[in-house]
Amino acid sequence: MGMKTSSLVCCFVLFMNWVFLAKAGSDDDSKGLGASFIFGDSLVDAGNNNYLQTLSKANIPPNGIDFKASGGNPTGRYTNGRTIGDIVGEELGQSHFAVPYLAPNTTGKAILYGVNYASGGGGILNATGRIFVNRLGMDIQIDYFTTTRKQFDKLLGPTKAKDFIMKKSFFSITVGSNDFLNNYLLPVLSIGARISQSPDSFIDDMITHLRAQLTRLYKLDARKFVVGNVGPIGCIPYQKTINQIKKDQCVELPNKLAIQYNGRLKQLLTDLTETLPGSTFIYANVYDLVLELITNYDKYGFSTASRACCGNGGQFAGIIPCGPTSSMCSDRSKHVFWDPYHPSEAANVIIAKKLLDGEKRYISPMNLRQLKDL
Repeated sequence: MGMKTSSLVCCFVLFMNWVFLAKAGSDDDSKGLGASFIFGDSLVDAGNNNYLQTLSKANIPPNGIDFKASGGNPTGRYTNGRTIGDIVGEELGQSHFAVPYLAPNTTGKAILYGVNYASGGGGILNATGRIFVNRLGMDIQIDYFTTTRKQFDKLLGPTKAKDFIMKKSFFSITVGSNDFLNNYLLPVLSIGARISQSPDSFIDDMITHLRAQLTRLYKLDARKFVVGNVGPIGCIPYQKTINQIKKDQCVELPNKLAIQYNGRLKQLLTDLTETLPGSTFIYANVYDLVLELITNYDKYGFSTASRACCGNGGQFAGIIPCGPTSSMCSDRSKHVFWDPYHPSEAANVIIAKKLLDGEKRYISPMNLRQLKDL
């Protein structure tokens, strides 16, 4: 190949790369959707914990058995199929799932569709989840986004990158459950915060830290936020099993703490919308949404909302996490819960659709389709 031909090929390759990157940053790209940045815990972890030395992992079968993109192989998602974050991205027109930040292929143009920073066991507070040895808390997740933010400047150029992130990209935060389950509610003689803090003081700490974390993201050009509240954690199979309650009962203290935190969270998001110019903070009322599924499970086509599909131990298979030796239900679509802690894909689909198109009872001040078009 001559020098002239070689130069033309190089120019063509550079031109095609420029076209791709320019398209990713343009106003009419991909049905108006930018990148999806996902922060949080195991409810939305897409595989970050696969790359940590941690006791909290989901990269073992039968997890992922219904995840079509992997052919039914485990990916590190803590469910049988897609997470809520996966489903929302698909419904809004995203052609690729947000890639786990710690995955080795999360480089270059792959990040333009979004990045997932969520980590099983992670929480708002840095002490949360330390029983798992390693996990990514919110502070570390935002540290990682700082690196991603610089990569966007290199890929798109500073002006287009800022526009792409501010105007078109989503920031979803699903966190808080572990701060109760794997911190405050741990046995007092263990390492739980109950030994030294009242519920009010602990929740104050959570809100103070989350305020700082969301403000950090805003300063990195995040503008469209979706923040989920803490679900009815007293109703999960694990809590039902260890507290030996009936199938139609929930454990009172965890739910009481969740409700108290959720009230504070809603006020925090209102305050931040008013004080951070150009920001929109959406409050996802996961608590009421999941409680509705649990209370009226038969109306949604489920046969149980108390027993885990995959697990072992006790009346509700709620002690031992899902793994190769677990018992598994015959019809996964009939169970609200996949394992002792996490919803099934069937439940995730219902939750995601309520967040996408639901009324203000479940998502306010607007739903996710309206936020996309904002």
